[in-house]
Amino acid sequence: MRLLLCGGTGFIGKALTLALLSRGDEVWIVTRKKPLKPPFDPALPHPQYVTWAEWLSNPILLGEFDGIINLTGESINQRWTAKAKERIQSSRTKAADSIAEAVRAMDKPPGVVINASGISLYGHSGERIFDENSPARPADFLGETVVKWEAAADRIPVGRLVKLRIGLVCAREDGAFPLIALPYKMFMGGRIGNGKQGLPWIHLQDMVALILFCLDTPSISGPVNSVAPEPVSNDEFGRMLGRVMKRPHWFPVPSFLLRTALGEMSTLVVTGQKAMPLKLIEHGFRFAFPKLEEALIDVSSK
Repeated sequence: MRLLLCGGTGFIGKALTLALLSRGDEVWIVTRKKPLKPPFDPALPHPQYVTWAEWLSNPILLGEFDGIINLTGESINQRWTAKAKERIQSSRTKAADSIAEAVRAMDKPPGVVINASGISLYGHSGERIFDENSPARPADFLGETVVKWEAAADRIPVGRLVKLRIGLVCAREDGAFPLIALPYKMFMGGRIGNGKQGLPWIHLQDMVALILFCLDTPSISGPVNSVAPEPVSNDEFGRMLGRVMKRPHWFPVPSFLLRTALGEMSTLVVTGQKAMPLKLIEHGFRFAFPKLEEALIDVSSK
């Protein structure tokens, strides 16, 4: 396939790029600034780079694409000041709007657009488990941002649109997991708040695999819960992490302390969702790491 990847230099994007190249796809990465030297082994197949300005000035310049994957978005791991919230939200909606503008200018639009989204649009859950049929009930800034993000993606004029509702992506060296594991390494791990809030998770290998699966499966469209099929609470996740790392799970962190330290960004950890990847299961996707223990053993190993 010939693919355009927006956000290909990020955490998921880099892993996805390697997977696409390894199976023989041609990859063009849209980025704000081209790298001075390729971030991948120059002896291996490598992607081509184009800046947003270059691509949007002439969307037909690069020819036709079989698909576009959009993973673009400002990091949410920062204090949510008014300016930061504007950057977080606008980086997502503007990227989708720009893709819509470019697709309208193409002689032949791509067969599929896969756009990142977030699991937080469902709102907060206790024991409820959300699937793709559950309504959007945003309960905080991030949930409201995801609703606007998906609305912008819906304006892309393409025959098949997939919206990946992503949770915590677990990997050994990148993303949020090393930060979550750090207190356990210091023998200070424990639940956050009451620990009952959902913590939707997925192994990076499965995250990449499901994107490829969505690319290759014409019957998949609309929202796709990009989480593992074992919903757990924050406390259950922490207990399993402590067991795998052979560290205690004993030091609870009160919600009010996190709200004091992190401000509004504390909603990332003091609230949460339990969700099931119903659409992926119905279409026969096989997870390499369906169980939390297996995933944590893999990402915790050296």
